[in-house]
Amino acid sequence: MPDDLYEKDILAWSEHQAALLRRVAASETHPGVDWSHIIDEITTVGIAQLNDARGLLRQAMICLLRMHLDRNATTATEAILELECVLEDAAEQVTPSMTPRLNLDLMWFRLRAGIRAGGNYDDQLILALPDRCPWTVDALLTNDHDRLLAVLAGWPVIRDYP
Repeated sequence: MPDDLYEKDILAWSEHQAALLRRVAASETHPGVDWSHIIDEITTVGIAQLNDARGLLRQAMICLLRMHLDRNATTATEAILELECVLEDAAEQVTPSMTPRLNLDLMWFRLRAGIRAGGNYDDQLILALPDRCPWTVDALLTNDHDRLLAVLAGWPVIRDYP
């Protein structure tokens, strides 16, 4: 395992370290060492980063939905700035081992349900929202708000995301 895994992928690092500690705990006895809680704490480091990444992507989706549903130019400008900042933070936070654990469809389902229940936007736009999340994690991390909004609106995109 690379020495810099901690810097590159904190979730993978924490899971690897926890697995190593479980092996040590199973094979050795060290009086006074609280293996169970130490392993839990190491694991929690990675999970906390995963939850932070999930929250940033959720916030990005909220910004995109707000931009799509509210056509007010002032609001859109504020949402673009917020979106760019949130996605820059997400790009720094999301690691390869997190991507398969970020259930964008579940986040989307909950956001869409909340918007439908709120009733603050044009009903036709709300009803036209797709059933599944229109983006992948990689697409969101490109931080191309025009393209992300085009995908949300169902417009054809000339080329796929990298």
